[in-house]
Amino acid sequence: MSDAPWLIVGLGNPGADYEHPRHNIGAMCADVLAERARSKFSRHKRGNADVVESRVGAERVVIAKPRSFMNTSGGPVKALADFYKVPLERIVVLHDELDLPFASQRYKLGGGDNGHNGLKSIRASMSSGDFLRVRLGIGRPPGRQDPADFVLRAFGSTERKELPTFLERAADGVEALITEGLAKAQNGWND
Repeated sequence: MSDAPWLIVGLGNPGADYEHPRHNIGAMCADVLAERARSKFSRHKRGNADVVESRVGAERVVIAKPRSFMNTSGGPVKALADFYKVPLERIVVLHDELDLPFASQRYKLGGGDNGHNGLKSIRASMSSGDFLRVRLGIGRPPGRQDPADFVLRAFGSTERKELPTFLERAADGVEALITEGLAKAQNGWND
């Protein structure tokens, strides 16, 4: 067990206009983790983010939601990692994934950004992409709909019914990642 906390970052866009789109599923999962910690987010004094400091098992965690837009989330992540002295291998980024069916999840270390501007921003700010990722499936847009429009739209009615269960399951997987490691999370939670 390291003395450094884990930094769990839920990606999304700030503001009431962006609370429920598919692009904010990472921030929604962070909300579930904060609820489990029986804590409310508060604005961090250094990083442009809202944070909850808690524990998952014996591990200290900082759950964060950048207050910047998705495309510039790297700055707040870097500021928080520096403030809390979190090494790259203890950063977990929760983000939406077009290439996974809705309600599926995958856990991985590193990799490309696959066109995801939030991941690209974090990679640039951290000078590495070797952080942990929880890829939360939102599915592909129907027909010829532009993916950029699709991610900014709210979930459909059927998806909204399944969303709470999906987010609880994803939070379970994140907790397993923290307490049991990547291999166990991949074996138990990858869909």
